Amino acid sequence: MKTEVIILAAGKGTRMASSLPKPLHPLLGKPLIEYVLAAVQPLSEYPPVMVIGHGGEEIQQALADKARFVIQEELLGTGHAVQQAETILNDRTDLVLVVYGDMPLVRHQTLEKLIETQKNHSGPVTILTVSEEDPRGFGRVARDGSGQIRAIIEEAHATPEQLKITELNAGMYCFQAAWLWENLKKLELSPKGEYYLTDLVGVAVEADQTVASVQVEDSRELLGINNRVHLAEASQILREQINQSWMLSGVSIIDPQSTYIDPDVQIGQDTVIFPNTFLQGATRLGKDCLIGPGTRVFNSQIGDRCEIEFSVVEESQIEDNVDIGPFSHLRRGAHLASGVHVGNFGEIKDSYLGEGSKMGHFSYVGNAQIGKDVNIGAGTVTCNYDGEEKHQTVIRDGVFIGSDTMLVAPVEIGENASTGAGSVVTKDVPPDTVVVGVPARKIGKKDKK
Repeated sequence: MKTEVIILAAGKGTRMASSLPKPLHPLLGKPLIEYVLAAVQPLSEYPPVMVIGHGGEEIQQALADKARFVIQEELLGTGHAVQQAETILNDRTDLVLVVYGDMPLVRHQTLEKLIETQKNHSGPVTILTVSEEDPRGFGRVARDGSGQIRAIIEEAHATPEQLKITELNAGMYCFQAAWLWENLKKLELSPKGEYYLTDLVGVAVEADQTVASVQVEDSRELLGINNRVHLAEASQILREQINQSWMLSGVSIIDPQSTYIDPDVQIGQDTVIFPNTFLQGATRLGKDCLIGPGTRVFNSQIGDRCEIEFSVVEESQIEDNVDIGPFSHLRRGAHLASGVHVGNFGEIKDSYLGEGSKMGHFSYVGNAQIGKDVNIGAGTVTCNYDGEEKHQTVIRDGVFIGSDTMLVAPVEIGENASTGAGSVVTKDVPPDTVVVGVPARKIGKKDKK
């Protein structure tokens, strides 16, 4: 049986108190709607239909071809929202799964079970429920003496007795498609001026048709994001799940409560993550690394046996056996080959440091190509920007750069050359040459040992 998915995401999200549409609010580095899309993706061969309203254009731009979009011009409730998708899905599918776009923790296994239950159910609809003492605004599931579902009662319209019911409607449904389109037209306007999708349960019961249910064991799956407090709650739950998964896979996390790992990060076995560390984006860490404390790594690739302490690494590539920090900053385009050392308070941008090279503390390297076994003394600066354009510095293998050297690009330092402390190098330096002074001048050939 063919299944298609509708995601309801048209609400204004006013309780977020934000100009950003609620589905696009970040949750561990990704828009929260991305988690819902990931959960439904395995369930249908077609992209889901997303019903949007407030901020619709921004949502479409952000998600591109990950969904098909329909606009709910007037926000007349969930029943009206689903009806907007009829022109796209009518006569194309057997089952319709309806989910909310603000429940990022729901698992695809749960939704798959909802679909499978409906496939084996003779009635027109299967609903997702949860038993929970804290109702969080969910409607109550009313059953008769034999356990059959008779109605879903919205909290706003429930009697004091009905409010005591602990089985809650999670707001996710799997419908027989033909029945859904036919009976949406029968919904009546509620006292709030909306058409409730939940009223379809009553429509089925009145027609002597059964309503099946699937109960979720972990209520955290159904956390809806209505404000930034809920967003923080979801972040904490997701972080706990991610950290636990990595620890069970052979990664040591010294303090999970202060460790933040995005969902797309990959970590090698026997790596140790120290407190107050953020691993974000599409970061890849190798084996046997020591990362942190106080370190942020974003969209970077790090090899095996690397050590990074109290530092920031952004969109960079680090090969094996590299140590960095404390208090260094690798910016976009930094590439450190195997065995490189970067000391305290170093900054590297758009530069390559060759195998075994060492960069002392309080140094800046930008737009540079640096060879093997180069020593960059403390306080060295590549002066790569002339006020209009950036220029490249090239340092060949075996060069020794003295402390406080200023390399005024474009400039090339030849193989095995040296600069004296405090030199300002404005011209290319030949191989095996020693230069000193301001501006730097040749004082002789470097002794070969």
